[in-house]
This record gives sequence, structure tokens and C-alpha cells, in this order.
Amino acid sequence: MFFASDNWAGAHPKIAAGLAANAAGFSTAYGDGDLDRAVYERFSEIFEREVAVFFVATGTAANSLSLAAYNKTGGISLCHRESHIVEDECGAPEFFTGGSRLLPVGGALGRIDPQELEQALRRLEPEFVHAGRAMAVSLTQSTEIGTVYSLDEIDRISALARRHKLPLHMDGARFANALVSLDVAPAEMTWKRGVDIVSFGGTKNGCWCAEAVVLFDLDRARELAFLRKRSAQLLSKSRFIAAQFDAYFKGGLWLETARHANAMAARLSAVIDASAQARLAWQPQANEVFAIMKKADAEKAQAAGAAFYDWHLPSGFDGRIAGDEALYRFVTSFATTPEAVDRFGDLIAR
Repeated sequence: MFFASDNWAGAHPKIAAGLAANAAGFSTAYGDGDLDRAVYERFSEIFEREVAVFFVATGTAANSLSLAAYNKTGGISLCHRESHIVEDECGAPEFFTGGSRLLPVGGALGRIDPQELEQALRRLEPEFVHAGRAMAVSLTQSTEIGTVYSLDEIDRISALARRHKLPLHMDGARFANALVSLDVAPAEMTWKRGVDIVSFGGTKNGCWCAEAVVLFDLDRARELAFLRKRSAQLLSKSRFIAAQFDAYFKGGLWLETARHANAMAARLSAVIDASAQARLAWQPQANEVFAIMKKADAEKAQAAGAAFYDWHLPSGFDGRIAGDEALYRFVTSFATTPEAVDRFGDLIAR
């Protein structure tokens, strides 16, 4: 009953097989091999236009380099106050940009409120040397608390970014989970909505270790190539990242694994909803489920083998939590089984 994180799950067997199949022999290094180039083309096919793709080792690197690609002296990137780049990356975006800042923006349940974003942008204009200047807007899809921006919501944020002549970055650590939740094509969720650059995650969705920066603004590609090298993210044996993405995309595996993870989250939310010991904090939209439980009940479930974490209350949460209760996060993955969900349901039904 492993619901602590989708990072806890191993690699999908087909992705492991793809790695094994490319383990022998020789290939041009540093992203110039035949398999690398084939995967770059596959990304362009998936996004329905030519894109520049940069493999990196982690999602933190993808986010930090994405923002560094648009760096300005005194630059400020605007993002949700509870986004991963603010709370969980140890200042990496500021480090990789050489001192730019992140400006947190409010919004209910993990999503940027366009009105609050507009107010923050207005405060930064006209450019004031003492305050710094806006350089980018970043949104997380799906969000840190399992909600998903609708296409209309992305449009509204994109319109503000364009009005202020700012690039729009999408942190897509759980890109596939959001995509299948909306049931749209990748192009519809990204560049057709005005997104300029994406941190494209595969690790949480069945890959061993596969992340990429996908750049729609091709004029920035040369600069990003140098940024990646300087940040120690240019892998010499990049064919092993390519091999993972090759297997990930083949036959729509990446969408299949995301659908399964989301389906397991829906199943988990149903057993929580039916329990007398727990209640949903809000309806999940991807593969993260948040529930309110008595602390004693949560500890008993954990002692019985269920792995999950307590979580801070997000902005915009309007529910009530008693003193003996807490909010808990449960994350499903491609490896989550119906049996594991049902065993947890039995635990909290007693």
C-alpha cells in the first residue's frame, strides 16, 4: 500500500526492457546518437510542431534551466505560492539563474488566480531598478495538490503573460496525468495556449530517470544548450534517457500509465469517500488524493503498512479540520494495484 509518492514506484517493465535493449554496443555521445535524434523527432510529432528537446536528470533541473533560458538581470518569475519551484527545490531556480527571484502568487487549491497574477504584474511595471523586473510566469500542470488547470484557465494566464511580454513556463512533472485528465492533445495544453517552454516529466510516470526541457521558442535553443552544459546536466550517455522516452512513447504507453494512475486515484477517492474514518478534502483530478483523517487513525493505517504523508493546508481550502485531525496526501502510480487500494479501504473501513 505505497501511496507516499509516485517517485517510490519503480520502472515500467517495457521501459526497463528498452534500457536493456540499448545497453550494449556503441553510440555517439552527448545527445547526438541515432536514438537521441529519433526521440527528438518523436517529441515534435507528439507536439505537432518542431520543438527543441534537452534531456536532463531531474525535474528540478528542468524547471531551473527553463527559467534560466529567459533570465534577466534583476529578474523575477511569478508562480503559485505552493508550487514545487518555491517550496521544494532548495533555491535551485535562483541558483541556476544567478540570483533571479521567485514571486509567489495566490490562488485556490494550487492554481494561480489570474486576478492576483495581474495585480502582481502591475506592481512590477513600469520596471523599477530597486524592485527588479518580471521575466517569466510559471504554472504547474497538474498542480502540487492534484488539481488541473482547464484549457480556459491556461488561456487566461497566458493572455496575461503575453500582455506583459513574458514567456510562460509549464512545470509538467505530472504532464501526462494532467493531459489524460483533460483528454486533450499535448499541443492543445501547451503551445496552442501560449506556453513557451515545458518541463516534461517521465520519472513519476514509469520511467527510471527521464526528464526533458521542451522548448517551443526555437530561438532560445542555442542558449539553452550552453546553460545545460554549464549546469552539469549534459549527460554523456544520453541514449539511456532516449531509450526510456522511446519506450515511454511507443504504443502510447505514457498515456496508458497515466490513465491507470488516475484511475487508481479515483478508486482510492471512492474508498475514502465511503469510509467512516476519513473524508476527501477535495475531489482529485489527477493522481494525487488528499484526505482528512484523525491522526490516531492515520498512524494505525501507517503501522499496518500503508505509506502516505501528512500535508500542509493549501490556500483556498475552506474545509474544517479538528484538532485531532490532519490533512494527508496519497499518490498513485502506474504500479498501484486495485488490490492495494482495496486493502487500504479495508483498513479505514474498520
